[in-house]
Formats: sequence, C-alpha cells, structure tokens
Amino acid sequence: MNKRLLTLCAVFVTLFIVKQRADAQAVVDARLKSHLEAVYMQWRKAMIKKNYNLWAQFTATHRQVHIKNRIVSERKPYPAMVFNVPASPPSLAGLKALNVRAKGATAIGVYFGKVDFGVGGKPTENLLVLHYVNERGRWKYDMADYIRLNDLKDVRKKLKAGDLSYVNQKDFQPSGVVPRMPIEVGRAKYIAKIHVVAPGREVKMRVNKVSDHRVQNDIVSEVVLGGGVDGLNEVQFATKSLEGSTGKEVLRIRVFLMSVVKGVQPVKVFDYWVKENGAVKKFGSANFVIDRAMVNKLNGK
Repeated sequence: MNKRLLTLCAVFVTLFIVKQRADAQAVVDARLKSHLEAVYMQWRKAMIKKNYNLWAQFTATHRQVHIKNRIVSERKPYPAMVFNVPASPPSLAGLKALNVRAKGATAIGVYFGKVDFGVGGKPTENLLVLHYVNERGRWKYDMADYIRLNDLKDVRKKLKAGDLSYVNQKDFQPSGVVPRMPIEVGRAKYIAKIHVVAPGREVKMRVNKVSDHRVQNDIVSEVVLGGGVDGLNEVQFATKSLEGSTGKEVLRIRVFLMSVVKGVQPVKVFDYWVKENGAVKKFGSANFVIDRAMVNKLNGK
C-alpha cells in the first residue's frame, strides 16, 4: 500500500513538473513567425514612408474602417491623418519571439526586449504583442499592444530567466474570433469625446447606438465615432466591479462636445459621477440635446 501511495505521489509530482515546464516554454510556429513578421515589416514600411496603398494592402479591413471612423469623427483629413502617429512603429530586430501562434483566422506574436519607438532615451525590456487576422487566405496586420513592465518587475525578471508563464495566459493567445466590421460613419458635424475614470471597474458605453467604448480599471478619453448629431443624442452605459476591487471606488463617466473655435472650452453634456463609497448603477442611460443654443456655445457666441 505504501509503495502504491509513493508511486502515485511520484506520478503527481512528475506531472506537476512537466506542466510547469510546459507553462515556461515558448510556443513559436517558425513558418508562421516568418510570414507574420514579413507582413508586419511591410505595414511598418508603409507607416514610415506614408504610403497609403501599401498600408491598405497590409492592414486588416476592419481596422482600416475603425481608423477612418476615428479620423473623420474628429473632422480631420483622411487618409493623411493615418500616418499622424506619436511614434514610429518599432522594429522587431533584437526582440525575442516568445509566442507566435494562430487559431482560426487570428494570430498573435508576443515579443520581449528593448522595444524602441524611436523617441530617444534608453528603451527598457518590455512586451510587444502583435495581432493579425486572415482575410481570404492572406494574413494582415491588425493592431499592437505595448505592455510596460516597469510596475511588473517580477514579470520582467521571470521573462529574462526564461519563465514564460505570464505570456502563456489566455490574454496572450489568439481567440479565433475575427473582430466584427464596424459601421462606417461619415464626417462628424460635432466632435464629441468620452472621458471615463473607472478604477477597479469595467465600464461599457454606447453613444448614439453607434460608438462603443470599453474601459477597464483605467482613465480613458476617446472620440465618439460619428460625433454628436443635431437634436437628441443618447448615452448608455453598464458597469461592473473587477476582481480585487472593493466596489467602493470613485466612478465618473462624462461626454464632452469639442469646439473647433480656438480658445473655446469643451462643453460637458453628460456627467455621471459617483464619489468614493457611493452606490453605482449597473446600467444607466440619458439624453442630451444639441440645439441652437448649444451650437452658439460651441462657436463661442
């Protein structure tokens, strides 16, 4: 009996060690890696050279629509503003591929190293996560997540030591679900933006049944796709506490109309504010109206 028990214990220990080693190993499809990196390099070249045709060729269609929607919703010129970005897309040279895998028509490449955006200074070792989708048999670049590890120094230390358990989590794996195609919007008549302060919470918003927003444990400002419209405008939101929160954190959800007249301050048209320890609605909705008086205010009259 004791021998059988010892044998079972030995099996469980062996399985645990094997699982730990599996968690720590990189999952890199070499052929896929080569192909996706070629796609990214072409997309990066298009951004640097400001080549719209090349950019459109290597950018996922749904991402093109999303970017166009954001630009025209700020009443800016498209496609010129596609290339108006705060930093140059980083090269993959010198970065280590930790995970490169596909699921269905989606793929993700996870890289670790000194990610250099060309803004000067000394880049530190962080994570760059590149997302791709497959359209009619061709991989196209979708978007990137840049994860600074300054506040996750233990994670950085483990990654340098070869422990990849952090990047083997679900968030770093392709979902297999291609993002849905956004509704294409026209040039906004009135620029609108949301501003959400949501520590410890997830907030989902929809403005005018077109512009969807999601904020998790963050402070975020985003443009409202389609902007404000003459007459009645609608705001809907849903909130929930995230794991590890107290449920008593402050929450503020605002919508502003932005003037195009120099010196005229934004006009607040919606404000849901719950101070610390206050009761937060799980769901809410409200309307605001853009009328002649509002337009005069935006025009500084």
